[in-house]
Amino acid sequence: MRVQRFSAHVAPGPRGRAVVTVPFDPDEAWGAKAEHPVGGTINGKQVRGTLTPAGGGWAFTVTPLWLRDAGVAAGADVLVELAPEGPQRRDLADDIGAALEASPAAAAFFDTLAQFYRKAYLRYIDATTRRPDLRAARIAEVVDLLAAGIKQRPRS
Repeated sequence: MRVQRFSAHVAPGPRGRAVVTVPFDPDEAWGAKAEHPVGGTINGKQVRGTLTPAGGGWAFTVTPLWLRDAGVAAGADVLVELAPEGPQRRDLADDIGAALEASPAAAAFFDTLAQFYRKAYLRYIDATTRRPDLRAARIAEVVDLLAAGIKQRPRS
């Protein structure tokens, strides 16, 4: 299941922020990552951010500006819906997924990228629809760049 729905308590955080403790393990739900970029709603208000490890579990931090605009206060109980943002490894085409599986360093780095960078790499590969012979070469190039820790493909 991709979307996770739960009730949570909004705890006060540092510098006017608020912290929502997540009652599930996103590594088990969505695959292991150091951090999980997510999008969804809190009490029906759109929210985007990152799930980070916190105190033996996972937490989602919201800014004071978001709290004000959403009308949510620290100490409130809220309904939360979160889902991973951007293309995930298990959603990729078979050939791209297999290439990433063959290179654990590239796969781990791909998982840390913001969706903007993931989508850019995937658009570069998918632009080969008229030249399928070029697709394998582009996949290999992208895997090499990811394994080297390069967020964005250098322009030629």
